[in-house]
Amino acid sequence: MARNVLGGELESCSTDPMTGFHRNGCCDTGGEDVGVHTVCARVTAEFLDFSREQGNDLSTPRPQFGFPGLVPGDRWCLCASRWAEALHGGVAPPVVLEATHARTLEWVDLDDLRAHAAG
Repeated sequence: MARNVLGGELESCSTDPMTGFHRNGCCDTGGEDVGVHTVCARVTAEFLDFSREQGNDLSTPRPQFGFPGLVPGDRWCLCASRWAEALHGGVAPPVVLEATHARTLEWVDLDDLRAHAAG
């Protein structure tokens, strides 16, 4: 059973849009997930702009990959390293702690995640 950063059972992040490395709604991970898509975040316009500037456009739909494009307020499983970059850039989006995989703690301190917990 996958665990979240609080030590409990990993909860679903989003099924609309469907997220997760395995596209099962959860920010679960495994050896094949080299991007470590473990942070359940509620994306903001500032974060989406930041991500696009870093070369990862999450706003533009990519129907060939079944990707609808994100809008502010959507929940999405972000790469732990991208969330850490956004934190250092001052644009870290809110995090759903119960749906954020424990492996995230290899990249980010729990105190930083708690400081950005979604309300």
